[in-house]
Order: sequence, then C-alpha cells, then structure tokens
Amino acid sequence: MGSESGRVKRGEQSRISQWLRRRPKPAPEDPGALREALLVAVAAAGLPVAPAAHPAGYRCSCDRIGCPTPARHPVSFAWQTQSTTDRAQIERWARNQPQANFITATGMVHDVLDVPLEAGRSALERLLAAGIEVGPVAESGGTGDQARMLFFTATRGTPEDEDEWWPCELDCHPETMDEHPGLRWHCRGSYVLLPPAALPGEFAVTWLRDMTHPLPDPLTLLETLTDACATYAGTTAQTPAALAWPLGH
Repeated sequence: MGSESGRVKRGEQSRISQWLRRRPKPAPEDPGALREALLVAVAAAGLPVAPAAHPAGYRCSCDRIGCPTPARHPVSFAWQTQSTTDRAQIERWARNQPQANFITATGMVHDVLDVPLEAGRSALERLLAAGIEVGPVAESGGTGDQARMLFFTATRGTPEDEDEWWPCELDCHPETMDEHPGLRWHCRGSYVLLPPAALPGEFAVTWLRDMTHPLPDPLTLLETLTDACATYAGTTAQTPAALAWPLGH
C-alpha cells in the first residue's frame, strides 16, 4: 500500500513538472502573465487559492483602520469555502484583480512551517547538505520578525488520535503574532500568502523553490527548523503547538 501510494504521488508530481515545462513562458515584461502562471501552477499541484488584500501605499487595501496584517490576509471572511483549485476561476481573479495578492488555505492538501528568515536560511542550508527532501520554499520580506521563510509540506490531515493535532486558532491571532516570533505551523484553519505577492514598504513574497518540488512530510523538517529557531531566538526550542499562527483577518 505504501509503495503504491508513493508511485501515485510521484506520478502526480511528474505530471505537474511536465505541465510547468510545457506551459507557455510569459515574456519578462509581462509580470501579470507570470503571476497568473505561478498561481495556476500552485492550483495544479492541488493547493487551494483565494484572493487577498494588497498594499495601498504603506497601508492595506482593506477598509479596516489600523489593519494588523496589511496586505497579508484574504479579502473575504468566507476564504475557506472560496479557496479553489479551479484554473478558470483563478485566471478570472488574476485578470480582474491585477493588484490582488493571493493566499492558499492550509490543512487540506498542505501545511506550511513558517520561521524567521534568518533561521530559515540556516535550516535550509543544513537540510540540503544532509540530503533531506525539501519541498517548495518561499521567502516573505519585511522588517524584524516579519521577514519569514515558508516551508511547504504535505498536511498532517486529521490524525486518528486528535490529541496529536492542534488547531492554529488556539494559540495566537494576527494581532498577537509579534509575540510568537518562532516557528508557526499553518495547518487546518490557517493560510499563507502565495508568491508572487507585494507587501507594504516595497517588500515581497517570492519562491526560492517552486512547486516542481514534492511536498515532504513536515516531521522530516521539524527538528532542524526548531533547532534553527532556538538558535535564532537564543532560547531553548519551544513546541510547535505554542508557536502556531492561526486564522487570518
């Protein structure tokens, strides 16, 4: 059963890689087409996508005064049901909302391990040197603890033992995210921004490793990432349950 599942996953990944190689390459001067192609590639890998806010100068495009996560949250409160892998819908969103960022809802197909940028760079170097399978990785710009590295992994789903699973929303909210500078595990009920995304202050979210890389088991990365976060923070590593980042806006 395990080997059969592995062959299915490798087959799916092969099809995604073939699609990425064969798709028309947008001209360098056409950032809109490149953005659309990257979003469609994410959806082709099975990751659900929904529109998000975007920068309006140094503020957020939403109507919330003092938005705690400017340009980093979905535009709809129904983002979990709105999220889709439908290519036609994603293309319509991308073309009709040329400034919009996009999020991907975690905990369905994938999770994301979200760490401080400096810790992430150190961990990525160690993981690759050790020959550990690392999946897609994105870099999110910002100042201080807003600068992050996102490691995309397979989801843990819903374990048979519910005590082994923690919902993100139990631990912190966007208004308190600065109090949780270490590792954040985005699982069921959470989301992350997808590259390419623009952030206030001319920062951005970009791919370091794209969706051609298979999603690894999160537990294969966890020890290295928590060690790197502990070194970065200068404290002993904390459990992911105490550091997960929850629901958005």
